[in-house]
Amino acid sequence: MTSGTTTTSARRAPGDLVSARGRDWVVQPSPADEADGLVIAQPLDGDREYLTALFPHEIKDPGFGPPEAVPGEVGDFASAGLLRTALRIAATHGAGPFRSLASISVQPRQYQLVPLMMALRMDTVRLLIGDDVGIGKTVEAALIAKELIEQGSARNMAVLCSPSLAEQWQRELREKFGMDAVLVLPSTAARLEKTTEQGQSIFDRYPCTVVSTDFIKQEERRGNFKRTCPDILIVDEAHSCVGTGTGHQLRYELLRELAADADRHLVLVTATPHSGDVHAFAKLTGLLDPALQNLDPTLPAHRDRLARHFVQRRRRDIKRYLDEETPFPRARMVRETPYHLDKEYAGFVTDVLTYAREQVRRPDGAHQQRMTWVSVLALLRCVLSSPAAAAETLRVRAGVATAHTDAEIESFHRAVLDLTDDESVDGQDGVPGSLLDTPENSVGARKLKSFAARADQLSGPAHDAKLRTLVDEVKGLLVDGYDPIVFCRYIPTAEYVAGHLAKALGRSAHVDAVTGKLHPDARQARIDELTAKHGRHVLVATDCLSEGVNLQDDFGAILHYDLSWNPTRHEQREGRVDRFGQARENVRAVTLFDTDTGIDGLVLDVLIRKHQAIAEQVGVVVPVPDGGEGVLKALSSSLFLRGKENTEQLTLDIGTEALFSQARERLHKEWEDAADRESKVLTKFAQSGLRPEEVQAELNALRQALGEPADIADFTRETLKSLGSPVRPDPHSTGFTAPAGPLPRGLRHGLGIYEDPDQATGPGVAQAPARGTAKGKAKSKAKAGKAVASNELVFHQDLPVPAGQHALFRTDPAVRAVARYVLDSALDRSLSEIDRPARRLGVIRTAAVDHRVVLLLVRYRFHLTLPPRRRADRTPVKPRELVAEDAQLLAWRTTNDGTREWLTDDETAELLPANPDRNTIPSMRDQQISRALEELDEVKGDLASHGHDLARRLEAAHLRVREAAGERGRARGAAAARGITAEPAGEPDLLGVYVYVKRPGGSR
Repeated sequence: MTSGTTTTSARRAPGDLVSARGRDWVVQPSPADEADGLVIAQPLDGDREYLTALFPHEIKDPGFGPPEAVPGEVGDFASAGLLRTALRIAATHGAGPFRSLASISVQPRQYQLVPLMMALRMDTVRLLIGDDVGIGKTVEAALIAKELIEQGSARNMAVLCSPSLAEQWQRELREKFGMDAVLVLPSTAARLEKTTEQGQSIFDRYPCTVVSTDFIKQEERRGNFKRTCPDILIVDEAHSCVGTGTGHQLRYELLRELAADADRHLVLVTATPHSGDVHAFAKLTGLLDPALQNLDPTLPAHRDRLARHFVQRRRRDIKRYLDEETPFPRARMVRETPYHLDKEYAGFVTDVLTYAREQVRRPDGAHQQRMTWVSVLALLRCVLSSPAAAAETLRVRAGVATAHTDAEIESFHRAVLDLTDDESVDGQDGVPGSLLDTPENSVGARKLKSFAARADQLSGPAHDAKLRTLVDEVKGLLVDGYDPIVFCRYIPTAEYVAGHLAKALGRSAHVDAVTGKLHPDARQARIDELTAKHGRHVLVATDCLSEGVNLQDDFGAILHYDLSWNPTRHEQREGRVDRFGQARENVRAVTLFDTDTGIDGLVLDVLIRKHQAIAEQVGVVVPVPDGGEGVLKALSSSLFLRGKENTEQLTLDIGTEALFSQARERLHKEWEDAADRESKVLTKFAQSGLRPEEVQAELNALRQALGEPADIADFTRETLKSLGSPVRPDPHSTGFTAPAGPLPRGLRHGLGIYEDPDQATGPGVAQAPARGTAKGKAKSKAKAGKAVASNELVFHQDLPVPAGQHALFRTDPAVRAVARYVLDSALDRSLSEIDRPARRLGVIRTAAVDHRVVLLLVRYRFHLTLPPRRRADRTPVKPRELVAEDAQLLAWRTTNDGTREWLTDDETAELLPANPDRNTIPSMRDQQISRALEELDEVKGDLASHGHDLARRLEAAHLRVREAAGERGRARGAAAARGITAEPAGEPDLLGVYVYVKRPGGSR
């Protein structure tokens, strides 16, 4: 319902409805309105991609008015329901306090809104999210970024992470938040730079990026990044930026320089915020605010100050939050499985250990001795991993041989001990090599060659008890219904294990391996290919998959083939399946360990079991202090420096090793102290004092307004059916397939399906994920092209979806295209009736009403003003002006004496499930519709009044969210005093009129 009197010369206010270029538009706030006369507008159907500037001479009055009782305009009640749902899906500018929730595909858990509420109270967001593994930190951080952009507090964002996590972030942002991020990696940067204009950087050109931390920290790149860094910076695995070592220091220096801009939003994400090091935690919090660096979290007053910027929840804190249960796995069933080395393999290990002891006792210089030490320790770890890893490392030059300084040697040493997470260290899962600068025909070189030949001969289940034990364990897990992930330390081991498992399992399960040989953007594709195969599957992986990758949908068990000497790494591995979204009540974790050398037993006892005990005691992971470096170095010293009389003994006699014993006692004391500190501060940082229950009503109302996933699935399916597509359920999923051939041409074009494949540029192609490389994009494009060429649409209920197919979520391009078509066709009477699935008018006879009821589908627009950010330099900043929309169902009943009574929201909601009890004869239907349309003039004032009431309710809702988050100045009371205002923009759009008539003789 529009005024119809606005002239083209009148100034257009935000929220006004106008017509131009053959479609209707909503005017948006913009300084360009006054600067040059241009009008910034967005299509009425909510398509944000076509935000544009209109010239004044193009603008006309809006093209649609209230519905009219003309032939073809009145439909059945199902068509009316399609229009209501289409309106909800097409709405992208939510009017409520959580503006971003109208445009995302994920429904956040209520506990995941707590960091967002904390962020809303800050002028510049500075937040450390330290929630436990598997709670959903990625969603929490991305939700903050999305909200800041939607509210106009920021224009662009960047995520800093390791390359192995980059594609995961890109996929999460695209599929769940509708944000198309480009990957800035060593393999993509040059290509991206070619797309920029002169004087423009990648970060100027692309508003959303996912960046390799170690790539961008390089001296030649950090200056440019500091100059053009986006408004919002998310740092994943932030603990890796404050540790020791050169790599950590360079990362920290980069973040410190970026955080120095007090107006930049900064969100740090890590499951281990303390890392067992109070100094590292202080550096981390100091990035948020230098004043936080000197605070002691064990002191109550200091905790209060830190709690404004720091949230950390255990699973027990949020398993039930408000009225919502979060279905985490009930238990993690941990089991240790010993194996005894075969005689030949035990002899091989003994000989290698003897050789190693000889090498470290050689009277070389200090530098050479340190290199030798690292080399033989790496050799021993490979020999205990697998014959394949042993053979390869015995033939490869040691990485440490390239070290020129003691610091470089130490870096390699830490990598061998699993103490590093620095991406720049060579061989994270590659074999470290054992050949130092030894002449090719020397006795040492010949001995290493003979060792390599022996390793080759020991390959396979006949000589490898560890492999046989693994096969038995995997078969047992498969029989019990578990698809396992087998984690190995080295690439050759993973390939060796995958090959022998495939032979042993035959057709009973599909087996594949993912290692560091694969580029990060190809790893998920390999997993998708494996899990797409029907039947059981086993994934063999190195620790390139131990962080960030979510595997709970397809796997339920973890098997540690190689012990990591870093307990946190074990927790990260198991966290791939033990997390929110895991359908199993119980997940399993199996650890293999050898009983001969004693090394695995010591690592298990001193590190892994202690780690598990402390985690159970405190409820969150408490990292081992210093990564257990002291005890691991003492272990290797005990191993290599024992007396000559013990050179043939495999089992370590640690009772005689005072150095190791002292290191163990010192480590456990520090660890227990750290756990005690953690247990004292967790309650405060769980943000239990926050008052989210005060905004629960807004959350519930928003979810109802946006529609549940089941509503969207029903809408898409029924719309396609009504347009003639023979929809077929997918027997292998909860989705369906819809041939596109029978669909109207306008909808096919909206879906990106053209008769000429060269024209296919719509959602059918856009949904194909860009993998970050030219090869990956070509592969995705080929898949999407196949879907377009086959003229079929494939929809899935759950994420992720295969390339070229679609998810039944509000923000999926195909779902939005269907919703836009339903809305546009309902307003376009030039289309044939068969091409219009929804109607703006309808009549239903039902026993659900006692009196005649008229239901109106009304869209309101609001000019929303939010408080301006307070810049650090106190520079004045204009309030943020936004256009918001809200679809409302309003209804009145006509009583027996002719009185009009407006229904409450609850009474109106009760009408929606009503079903027709009897067909309505055409004459009666026309009479009821005509009467309702005549009554519209009488309720104009009521509709306007309802719009003002809605505006006041919106102000109150925005205020409640900020108060519940603890915004300062709470006592001032009024929303307007806070700079929060909402006013109706233009007249409401009356989209539908539906009449409920009491069935004769029926009762409610």
